[in-house]
Amino acid sequence: MSLVLDPAAQDLLFREARSANTFTDEPVTDEQVQAIYDLVKYGPTAFNQTPLRITLVRSPEARERLVAHMAEGNRPKTASAPLVAILSADNEFHEELPHLFPAAPQIKDIFFTERPVRENAAALNAALQAAYFIVGVRAAGLAAGPMTGFDFEGVRKEFLDDDHTPLMVVNIGRPGPDAWHPRSPRLEFDQVVTTV
Repeated sequence: MSLVLDPAAQDLLFREARSANTFTDEPVTDEQVQAIYDLVKYGPTAFNQTPLRITLVRSPEARERLVAHMAEGNRPKTASAPLVAILSADNEFHEELPHLFPAAPQIKDIFFTERPVRENAAALNAALQAAYFIVGVRAAGLAAGPMTGFDFEGVRKEFLDDDHTPLMVVNIGRPGPDAWHPRSPRLEFDQVVTTV
């Protein structure tokens, strides 16, 4: 059985898409980011909780502060990417649930009164949304360079607050020279899928 999605779109989103390590200096506009969000906001999360929060790092001063918290090997690409996004999980997402899940607004008080429960739910569902975000960046014809090599607590203190947990930093832009490392192997279908 073939996929319904056009093969060119399959290539753009998956087969030919790579994590970029260099970028051109072509700007990434607010309009592009808005279009990305308007597409990926429809990705499913449990109870439609949508805990992902996106902090766009645009100013040179903010970029310098972020680069200081990146692992050594990630500093040059974060310093030079046209746009950098800090993706975090909002651990107080439940406050939006009466609006986001109107079919059962009481869910907020049934399942999410305890902070550890919210943190676990936010981490899982924001990670799902982060993956949608990366695919959305690709759908915009841009390259994403997601990274977890940074000082999480330093980034939280510098850019977020106690109610937000950083998940990843994503460099965004058009790929530059020598942007790609060789493609790493992937597991085959029968290594991943089990039928019971």
